[in-house]
Amino acid sequence: MLAIINAELVMRDHLIPEAVLFVEDGKIAGFGEMRNTPIPEGCEILDAEGLYVGPGLIDIHNHAGGGHWYYDEPIEAAQFNLKHGTTTNLACLYFNMNGQQLLEQIATVKAAMATPEGESIVGFYMECPYMNPKFGADRENNPWKGPILKEEYQPVIDAVGTDAKVWVLAPERENILQFVLDARENNPTVKFSVGHSEASPQQIEALMPYGLCIGTHHTNATGDRVFYPEVRGVCVDETVNYNREIYAEMICDSRGIHVDPYMQRLIRKIKGEDRLILISDSCVFDGPIPDGYDGVTDLCFDFAGEIAGSKLSLDVACRNMMKHTGASIVDVFRYASYNPSRAIGLLDRGEIAVGKRADLVIVDHRMKVNKVIFKGELK
Repeated sequence: MLAIINAELVMRDHLIPEAVLFVEDGKIAGFGEMRNTPIPEGCEILDAEGLYVGPGLIDIHNHAGGGHWYYDEPIEAAQFNLKHGTTTNLACLYFNMNGQQLLEQIATVKAAMATPEGESIVGFYMECPYMNPKFGADRENNPWKGPILKEEYQPVIDAVGTDAKVWVLAPERENILQFVLDARENNPTVKFSVGHSEASPQQIEALMPYGLCIGTHHTNATGDRVFYPEVRGVCVDETVNYNREIYAEMICDSRGIHVDPYMQRLIRKIKGEDRLILISDSCVFDGPIPDGYDGVTDLCFDFAGEIAGSKLSLDVACRNMMKHTGASIVDVFRYASYNPSRAIGLLDRGEIAVGKRADLVIVDHRMKVNKVIFKGELK
């Protein structure tokens, strides 16, 4: 048994100071204040030295890590993110690849998932194929602009199988419901996310009974339905805000470029503590940096100079969230661990509780990672 002593435990909605946490057989076996919790003889001791111990971070929307695309070098990407406290990843594939390329990428990631080094990859976040071709980075290279055809998408659905945890889609695309039904037939528990879209509230809400419960990188790559110049339209962002059941993903870069800090605070106020998810949306695009972005080091740009994801790791996104919104360390662990675990149904992790998987991260007050424990083992 491992005993982590002198820890500030980050629980779902509070802290336990000067605590001890026990790990056995890869799971959390118990915890409590040190003064009231005896440590059994023979325990291996890990001294947290007064730092915070929270659940491992869960990044559901991540294309890369440390300059490595998941579809190309999945183990390198996973290992980079693991060092930054992300113990669970969904490998994100993008709509700028055709069907055959997606099949090859799926095979590459699945092979990595079967290795010890790639165990932190638990499935796919399919940011493809059917979104609105008007939105998103590298959209000029979108091969999925034509009609939604079963003979084109079914091989991708079959290849990814039940490892597809989330499919992103634009509800306004014609025949999108047939795609949704076929994806659900393959994996009845799969979730859907509205993204790269200008759908109406009615189009989005029509898919909620089928599992649409996430808003992809909220307030980014979404349109607006304006019928009169002097009247503000209602579209994707408003629908995500309005519907309690929909989780809002948010990219928190250092300068609040993806989401303005004021907007971050507004979204937090609207969605509450249990419907907000921090993501990295990390990519490896290396296009030209446009005017006005001098000195920005945590964003990616496509070949046209448009924002194309980030260079963030999730620990840094948490730090930025604290800076921009005043969120506490308890809050950001909830946004980056508990909430994403619930959104995609990984109920064996995401919080400090007896019986949960011992994926843990030891951090300072600014979310700087000191140590990572993965399945009960110090990495």
